[in-house]
Amino acid sequence: MEFRDYFRALRQHWLLIVSVLLLAMSAAAFLSLRTTPLYQTSITFFITSPSGSDTNAAYQGGLFSQQRVTSYADLLTGDQVAGAVVKDLGLDTSPAALAGQIETSIVPNTVLLKASVKDPSPRRAQQIASSLGVQFSALVKRLETPAGEKTPSLRADVVERPRLPSEPVSPRPVRNIGLAAILGLLMGLGLAILREVLDTTLTSAEELQRVANSPVLGLIPFDVGAKEAPLLVQARTRNSPRSEAFRQLRTNLQFIDVDHPPRVIVVTSPVPNEGKSTTCANLAVMLAQAGIRTLLLEGDLRRPRVVDYLGLEGAVGLTDVLVGRADLGDVVQTWGSDGLSVLASGSIPPNPSELLGSQNMITLLGRLEGSFDVILIDAPPLLPVADGAILAAKSDGALLVVRHGVTTRPQAQAAVQALESVDARLLGTVFNMVPTRGSDGYYYSYSYADSPNGRPLLSELGARAGEPAPRSRKERLRAGS
Repeated sequence: MEFRDYFRALRQHWLLIVSVLLLAMSAAAFLSLRTTPLYQTSITFFITSPSGSDTNAAYQGGLFSQQRVTSYADLLTGDQVAGAVVKDLGLDTSPAALAGQIETSIVPNTVLLKASVKDPSPRRAQQIASSLGVQFSALVKRLETPAGEKTPSLRADVVERPRLPSEPVSPRPVRNIGLAAILGLLMGLGLAILREVLDTTLTSAEELQRVANSPVLGLIPFDVGAKEAPLLVQARTRNSPRSEAFRQLRTNLQFIDVDHPPRVIVVTSPVPNEGKSTTCANLAVMLAQAGIRTLLLEGDLRRPRVVDYLGLEGAVGLTDVLVGRADLGDVVQTWGSDGLSVLASGSIPPNPSELLGSQNMITLLGRLEGSFDVILIDAPPLLPVADGAILAAKSDGALLVVRHGVTTRPQAQAAVQALESVDARLLGTVFNMVPTRGSDGYYYSYSYADSPNGRPLLSELGARAGEPAPRSRKERLRAGS
């Protein structure tokens, strides 16, 4: 991923980042409020060995005290001292539990031993620390007094008495929420980048052009009402952004190979449910409205949808003509006031691929080409079945419909390879159901000369420099394609 990809991931998933941040801060605040406050106070002991005026004896006593400090630090948190404190104060707790409230620390290179006591009650914390000083000093005196003598060889004197704490040491809501905010922000950023890395769906026109190695001829915006009203002839959709997008798709299509414009065009998609049938039907409507003699041929013999959108009869059509049960002139229907001609799929056959790849299909396309300026074929998806590739090989080119945020990069690449494997020409792609708002939004006024990044997406529409021009459909048919 490049830097701009990271930036786009953060911009696209900003809601996820904010959600994780707020969730972490809320959890920290909730736990802070539910946690019992603890107060802490401390007491400091000076471990010393009585010595005379002899300097050497004083030095030896200091070393002896430093060596014993570590042992007494462990003894200070033991059950023996804690049990004595419990008995002294009459506490309703066990020695082990009280020992867990005591922490000790040794000041480096000194004979100072510090004990800290935590308790929900500030007064009780002070009382425990004070009792701890009395009981620990008495224990050290008892342990360090040799048998038959009265003076101990080592003693623990209290040099800093415990104070009454005024503020709890835990929890600290401000600190906890601040740390949670930092952690939540890092987690949100990580999840956003991880989601972007794992997400293989196509979400930008530039990415689609790079994956398909073909120009993006149209960006069709998402319309919530398109499912109920897929066609653009309704009054409410006639001047909508979606209608404008199909007009621009019609215009962009006319720029492809102006010397030999494609006349037989297959409209297909990598997988089902990407909107290729509605795209094909609406493009046919727009071509007919422009005065172009257009035939919409329903080439999806497995799941025909076009006649349902147009409200026409689909019982008799293409399959009946191919097997000789009906005459072409009897099954071609006219739809709308602009003279759009429609050839339905007809009866669903058991062998769609064989029918579409037959010589009768080639002959039929030749007859239709003599009567219409443009023939749009609604073909099945490329990856589930071979029908779409078969039709594309017999046409002047294919339009590949890709759905924003649903079609994956591997699916688009596999669809392009399926067309290349049969020597079919990919005219371009159509990016369908593109959001008009948000981080992935595009203006509906997008055209071939005004791409989202300011650079033309319709580049190299004709033959590339130094490369032979693509063969026409008739040339491929004569070559046995």
